[in-house]
Formats: sequence, C-alpha cells, structure tokens
Amino acid sequence: MSTINIKRVKTSEIELKDRLVSIQRVAKVTKGGRTFSFSAIVVVGDENGVVGYGLGKAKEVTEAIAKGIDDAKKNLVKVPIINGTVPHEQIGKFSGGFVFIKPAANGTGVIAGGAMRAVLESAGVHNVLAKSKGSSNPHNVVKATVSALAQLRDAYTVAQHRGVNLGKVFNG
Repeated sequence: MSTINIKRVKTSEIELKDRLVSIQRVAKVTKGGRTFSFSAIVVVGDENGVVGYGLGKAKEVTEAIAKGIDDAKKNLVKVPIINGTVPHEQIGKFSGGFVFIKPAANGTGVIAGGAMRAVLESAGVHNVLAKSKGSSNPHNVVKATVSALAQLRDAYTVAQHRGVNLGKVFNG
C-alpha cells in the first residue's frame, strides 16, 4: 500500500508539548582546533493524535532545542487513535530503522524503547506494543515511527476509501 495519508495540521489552533529525544555534541576540526556545535532531535505533540519531529543545529544547546521545536511544528501529522491505542498493526521504515507497532489492551501502557516512546506518548497513544529493529540511531527510529503512525487508517477512512459501508469493512 504505497498511498500514505499524511494529514498536515495547522499549529495555530493546538497546544503542543515538546520532548527532547536526543542531543549530540559534534565537532568540526579546523586548523585553529576543534569547533563544537550541538544537534537536537525534538518531538512535539498535543497528546491527542497530533505529532511531529524536528532537528535543530546550533552552537548552543538551548538554541538547538528551540530550532528543533520550530522545525517539528512544521512537520505535524494527524494520527488516528481509538480507545487510547492504534487501530491496527503497522510497520514503519526509514533508512536502516524499522519499527513495528501493534495495538494493545487497555492498561498495558506504552511498551516501547527510547526514541519510539517519546513519539508515541507525544501522539497520545496510551496502550501499544512496539519493537524497534535494525538501526538504533534516534534519527532513524523517530522518522520510522512517525512514518508508521502516518500510515495508520481507522475503519471509517478504509470504508470511505473502498466505497462501502462500515459493517462491510469488519464483516467482509
């Protein structure tokens, strides 16, 4: 299924919370010595189905985080959440990072590691089973997780896309 339903969201009408996923100190070697700068991966979300990620780079940590938040607000996507979990199993891929997310029963919690946990909690998913395979690089894991969440579709959207009623989607 190559069609991804990425629904862009306007930042003006929602209250977003930000989470710092990773911060790296990087060095550039010049003839005068090493020049240090910082890169920060930030995830923002309203914990109600909207999530986005951004990368900020600057000479200071606080500036890098601020730039990351601004970048994340430009890349927001809408995620369908049903009863606090995802509607169906989904695989997400970005570069070497693979993620698998699966719906879970109420009371399970977010079973996911590091960078994936930040994305899922910012999106507002309360019960989910998730596994990260391949690359553990936070950049790739965050992008693969957002990719998986963007590919999710609820039953109503599937029925509308197929041109059938809602009962036909579940009963065949």
